Amino acid sequence: MLNMKRLQAFKYELMPNGEQGRDMRRFAGSCRFVYNRALALQRARHEAGEKKLGYAGLCKVLVEWKRAPEMSWLSETHAQVLQQALKNLERAYANFFEKRADFPKFKKKGQKDGFRFPQGVKLDEGNSRIYLPKLGWMRYRKSREAPGVVKNVTVSLSAGKWFVSIQTAREVPDPVPEATSAVGIDMGIARFATLSDGSFIAPLSSFRKDEQRLLRYQRAMSRKVKFSQNWKKAKAKVQRLHVRIGNVRRDYLHKCSTTISQNHAMVCIEDLQVKNMSRSASGTKDAPGRKVRAKSGLNKSILDQGWFEFRRQLDYKLTWNGGWLIAVPPQDTSRTCPACGHVSAENRPTQARFCCTACGFEENADLVGAINILARGHRVAACGEMARSGHSAKQEPTEATCLSDNAQMSTVGIPRL
Repeated sequence: MLNMKRLQAFKYELMPNGEQGRDMRRFAGSCRFVYNRALALQRARHEAGEKKLGYAGLCKVLVEWKRAPEMSWLSETHAQVLQQALKNLERAYANFFEKRADFPKFKKKGQKDGFRFPQGVKLDEGNSRIYLPKLGWMRYRKSREAPGVVKNVTVSLSAGKWFVSIQTAREVPDPVPEATSAVGIDMGIARFATLSDGSFIAPLSSFRKDEQRLLRYQRAMSRKVKFSQNWKKAKAKVQRLHVRIGNVRRDYLHKCSTTISQNHAMVCIEDLQVKNMSRSASGTKDAPGRKVRAKSGLNKSILDQGWFEFRRQLDYKLTWNGGWLIAVPPQDTSRTCPACGHVSAENRPTQARFCCTACGFEENADLVGAINILARGHRVAACGEMARSGHSAKQEPTEATCLSDNAQMSTVGIPRL
């Protein structure tokens, strides 16, 4: 049986002593300083009409900074940690030019503080400790094993606690799906996920549950003198609550995605552009938006559900289990009658009810959407209308493609079209 290489990260809570905690804060501050100074240099070169420096050029500049008397304190930080900050800047520029992210911004203290070791790390799982260069041995809360060879280690600060993410590489046998069924999933607000088999997953809405408590904490923080000790204590309470909300949401999504990926060999889902769907409708001063309050509530609910994160987890978990994730176009999935194929906006008189104006078929609107998504996923898989990961394909489907895809679907127990 062939083997595939799997990269996987394992995250643990660190338990540093006082000196190690101070050193890690200094490491994070040095990385932030190098990132911001390099970004300012790139912007200055752009304004002067000069070419942007590459990673190698930035590393040469970093050596000059470390030799300068006023910045000699940079030498106290591991050299490769600072180089990783420059790599992060290069990746940010690449994401911007490829239209995956906005233009790189300056980092602020207290927001995503962290650093990365590309090598030189030693892991002693038997004693639940890890060796980080220039920091020494440090204990961590071992919640599970980290199999494989350590590739790199990322240290991050979240709500006053330090965490270490250990990325390992190992070879595993090519996965063979144990399940043989296919399912379509329709995402929604009242129902988080409706499956084409008639079941659905209720929404968790972790932010909504703690929203009033968060408002109290933020209101108390606003009454404190900024940067005072009481203000810092109030800010810590807000941060801890935000972390708790995120952890609850992430845990719920992991449980849902794991269950679906283990019970189904093929999952069809809508190719939703969550970033565009949750965009503000306030508009501008000259052209103000309409129904801004209602749209704001909808945006909050969409982001609270974590639709994009759910799809991301489904994607890699199905790959690990030998399954197949297909993203289909979302147009008219809830307006098409699965019985006769009639498409009309009048088929959905209410948000939850579907009633076909042509044949009289009635069912829950979310369930109808899930059934149509599954049917569209079968067509996509068989005839190549769309790439399997959700990216549009340019080539026209051929008979050979349809036959080969049908043959492949039959090997995992999915009925041929």
